[in-house]
Amino acid sequence: MKLIKSIVRPNKVDEVKAALEKLQISGMTVTEVRGHGKQKGHTAIYRGQEYNVSLLPKMEIEVVVPDSMADDAIKAIIEAARTGEIGDGRVFVLPVAESYKIRTGERQVD
Repeated sequence: MKLIKSIVRPNKVDEVKAALEKLQISGMTVTEVRGHGKQKGHTAIYRGQEYNVSLLPKMEIEVVVPDSMADDAIKAIIEAARTGEIGDGRVFVLPVAESYKIRTGERQVD
């Protein structure tokens, strides 16, 4: 199994969710996060004062998929989240050795 963590623009979450649902991937965790990469933030003005916004709002989407579906899921996320501009986000792929259902204690191995 693979854990796919993707950091995307907040306005792209619904598109990514729809792309994953087309692949019958329904279980996911979505978290509001803040950070920056090459974008490095921007300068804003609030009540006449200029200040630096270095941590930009993003959304983190996490899904666990079988190894056989990982490449398709990654491709779907990238296509749905891409705008072609700096700040589109990143996709990280981590191995998952096993998982357990809390309610039943059932162990799942890929």
